[in-house]
Amino acid sequence: MASSGVATSQAALPGDDDFLPARQAFQYELRDNGDGTLTLAWDIAPGYYLYRKRMSIEAGDGELGGVQFPVGSVIHDEFFGESEVFYDDAAILIDSGTAGSLELAWQGCAAAGLCYPPDSATVELNTTPADSDSPDPFPAASQTKPATGSAADARLATDQSLTRQLDEGSLSWNLVVFFGLGLLLVFTPCVLPMIPILSTVIVGSEASPGRSFALSSVYVVSMAVTYALLGVAAAMAGSNLQAVLQAPIFIVAIGSVFVLLAMSMFGLYELQLPAFVRDRLSRVSQRQQGGSLASASAMGVVAALLASPCMTAPLAGALIYIADTGNTTLGGLALLALGLGMGTPLIALATFGAGFLPRPGVWMNGVKAVFGFILLGTTIYFLERILDDALVLALWGSLTVAAGLALWQVIGSISRTGALLTLTVSASAIITLWGGLMLIGAAAGGDRPLQPLKELSATARAGSTGEQPHVTFEGFKSVADLDRAIAEVGASGQWTLVEFYADWCVSCKVIEKEVFGDATVVSSLSDMQLLRADVTANDALDRELMRELSVVGPPTILIVGPDGQERRPQRTTGEVSAQKFLDRLARARES
Repeated sequence: MASSGVATSQAALPGDDDFLPARQAFQYELRDNGDGTLTLAWDIAPGYYLYRKRMSIEAGDGELGGVQFPVGSVIHDEFFGESEVFYDDAAILIDSGTAGSLELAWQGCAAAGLCYPPDSATVELNTTPADSDSPDPFPAASQTKPATGSAADARLATDQSLTRQLDEGSLSWNLVVFFGLGLLLVFTPCVLPMIPILSTVIVGSEASPGRSFALSSVYVVSMAVTYALLGVAAAMAGSNLQAVLQAPIFIVAIGSVFVLLAMSMFGLYELQLPAFVRDRLSRVSQRQQGGSLASASAMGVVAALLASPCMTAPLAGALIYIADTGNTTLGGLALLALGLGMGTPLIALATFGAGFLPRPGVWMNGVKAVFGFILLGTTIYFLERILDDALVLALWGSLTVAAGLALWQVIGSISRTGALLTLTVSASAIITLWGGLMLIGAAAGGDRPLQPLKELSATARAGSTGEQPHVTFEGFKSVADLDRAIAEVGASGQWTLVEFYADWCVSCKVIEKEVFGDATVVSSLSDMQLLRADVTANDALDRELMRELSVVGPPTILIVGPDGQERRPQRTTGEVSAQKFLDRLARARES
């Protein structure tokens, strides 16, 4: 008996008759040979082909006796460079061994210029001998929507699951899912810089709670719309959204805007439009108690630009879907829902927080000054992407000293005695002292605000046994370099870990310290080849490498087996904790 299945992937281009849907272009049939072996026979439509290195067959449980692939044709295509592919048909001989199910993975393209997304399926095996009257011993794989939480979907990487969710889910459910994912991103580096920007809009305008709700809503909607438009444009152009917006001139320009906003918070001047523009808008703006909706909208656009360097699995899933299918409407709506989810808690924070602010007066000036320091801190946080670590520490030290001295000045202007005065003086002294230590540490080449004098420690310089271990990577640049490195160690049964990194990637630095600086992680990776692709420059080789491996942007971590196949379900996109990374590494090795 035989079982036939369909490679159920996303349709090529909805409404475009020039390309077949994947389910028609790639079909398979699993045949029982009666001697403990199976034949996986692929029927490939004319003008289409499957990649050999994108094909994998593994045991879902138990072990396979072996897999024999036929010899394919070697081509050079625009998607994956020089590759071995199968045209028309491919018969793969499988020794089923003790396996109770098969995990199939594949990817194919159309010779006319369309590449389908990677796909996978699970086929349950029935070891009962088959006859003409028995049920089909190899039922076709069933693939369920990720929203159901099925076991099959658990074997997909998060970005793959979200791509499939967009392809198979209803519009309303997709929007709910991506809105919820946006809520989960609230306390990530993507969203935190948005808080002081919104606070500036609210505090600077002395808005009431009702007005705060209106301002924050306009801010969030503008941010979400901009975020969605940028994502759609980048996906359709095949460019890296992160790298495009991380040019030094752009970062310096945005940082300058923050400095100007901070100086206005300190009362050095009042930011206003040119007189001829201000006069024309005066009728509208004067009716708006507590700030301008136009300014809130403009700051929302700035906030979206700030969120651009943060790569997350939801963002990657939506961008992959847009690039693969060309469905900008659904992909854009998903990104819009993601942005609204990220911003909704900000609306609540601004609306209810405004009620706790003091009424206009002397105290309001103090509150504005606090937000001025927060804005300067946001500027330094933004400039970390392009400045040397020691210089960044010097900037943090300078800001901390300034904050301590400002607090000291406030103390001098208040005629008050007792415990509160003592506490305030002590806090001012500690803040100023710590800022001074950071400046000293920066002069010594340090880069840690919480350990400013670490570089001056004799034990640290001598590399004492108490020094924290760290993962060491080898760099590579091209697809050929990666293939060669994997093949060299794969022959001896060694695994490979590949990390995509960029200097302007905030989450990359978090992973660098919290994951690859973790002693348990270092120990677990000691027997693996560790490769790093530094895509800071985003040049032609970087873009080709990311396109080859379907990487949307950094941080992305790949785990490759000795057979040269990536364990795709365990791919990491965006930030990850050390424990979660270890769990994925363990699952990859068990597979």
